[in-house]
Amino acid sequence: MQNLGLDVFFKGTNFLRLLDGLWVAVRISLISVAISIILGIAVGVLMTSKSRIIKVVSKIYLEIVRIMPQMVLLFIVYFGSTRVFRWNISAEISAIIVFSFWGVAEMGDLVRGALISIPKIQYESSEALGMAASQTYLYIILPQTVRRLIPLSINLITRMIKTTSLVMMIGIVEVLKVAQQIIEANRRVSPNATFGVFAVVFLLYFLICWPISRLASYLEKRWA
Repeated sequence: MQNLGLDVFFKGTNFLRLLDGLWVAVRISLISVAISIILGIAVGVLMTSKSRIIKVVSKIYLEIVRIMPQMVLLFIVYFGSTRVFRWNISAEISAIIVFSFWGVAEMGDLVRGALISIPKIQYESSEALGMAASQTYLYIILPQTVRRLIPLSINLITRMIKTTSLVMMIGIVEVLKVAQQIIEANRRVSPNATFGVFAVVFLLYFLICWPISRLASYLEKRWA
């Protein structure tokens, strides 16, 4: 145990602290994903609009999200906004804002892709059957769109969980921050703690993300 650096987890509440830190990361990602799905669906529908203004705005939004690193956005929201606008925003709320900003763009693009992938003939056929536009979306387009979106949305959850490791840079005590604290506190008595602690962190992330990833693959194959 000592050779692998795992002995530190038998001291005090180190392992419980690590689990608490993991829950912080998962909580931030779940809240962000929930917001991203709700707002992303609305944004995705807007992205299919023929309005040039909406197309330009949505394109700029997507480009900002794709080009700007999440860490920079975290610094802008948490450090920049609090000083420039005198806003009193907690680190966790700042993280949720940034990841939701990113997630809405990602989800919106997925919804847009799912909507435009529906063959045009299905719109025409429903119109020929006398269905209103709302009925076409509710009974024809929406069920097919949901089937295309669910596997992709699940993958977004795993990406969000992994990316929350960045929040330690703005002072949030999540799993990686706790891991560093445990390593620093046991550097002399357990010099191999770095290997053991980060191996356990890897295992915890794997245990959370792997089942979600397998579920996405299963649904994607089943509904292909």
